Amino acid sequence: MKALQIAATGMAAQQMRVDVVSNNLANMSTTGYNARRADFADLHYEQAARPGTITAEDGTMLPTGVQLGMGVRPSAVSVVLAQGSLSATRGDLDVAIEGRGYLEVTLPSGQAGFTRDGALRRSADGLVVTSDGHPVAPGITIPPETRSLSINAAGEVWAYFADQTEPQQLGQITLAGFTNEKGLEAIGSNLFLETVASGPANVGTPGVDGLGTLRQGFLEESSVDAVREVTDLIKAQRGYELNAKVLTAADQMLAATTQVR
Repeated sequence: MKALQIAATGMAAQQMRVDVVSNNLANMSTTGYNARRADFADLHYEQAARPGTITAEDGTMLPTGVQLGMGVRPSAVSVVLAQGSLSATRGDLDVAIEGRGYLEVTLPSGQAGFTRDGALRRSADGLVVTSDGHPVAPGITIPPETRSLSINAAGEVWAYFADQTEPQQLGQITLAGFTNEKGLEAIGSNLFLETVASGPANVGTPGVDGLGTLRQGFLEESSVDAVREVTDLIKAQRGYELNAKVLTAADQMLAATTQVR
């Protein structure tokens, strides 16, 4: 009886769906987090009688055949690309990305990482870094005598000094775009890595070539929709219960078979 194995794949699929939902809900307050969605596909089919087969009895052609499904499998856990709402922080190094694009950072290994978390900080050396201390590329250093900072929509960083009336430009924040953003590899800490599936990073000025713009003093909130996630959680729970009932029914049928004398 194949129902046991089929129902088991269904229960495993719903358990994975619950895992994805729980991760989304856990990251409801994570800056720049995009919700994930579990996608599934049916498994291969046992061709008891292929469509179009000529029957041996009278030579007629089967219009549909007999194809028995073997269950379900996970096909992907994809990122739902949606702009989170912007929350005002008034921090001079807090920047939110409106539209497409990622901030490029330099990881300790020297590899390039990408993030939408614009909660930037100033290191002891004055370097602009992320909350985890990764320098933002290209490197921008803030002089210690800086009185205030201004970051415009195009990513230009300007510093104001007490003894100067005109600001001084310190550098330019760039954004990286990808042909397939869903192909990026998530490594945690709001960081992504470039992959073959994502394509190479196209680094450019904010607001140019389809890239988003920057807003100083704001942070992008998580795009998780709590109502949608709870709805998906209920669906997954009911799906799990139904597959468990199939297991019970298959077990009762096998039990009845063993009692036949």
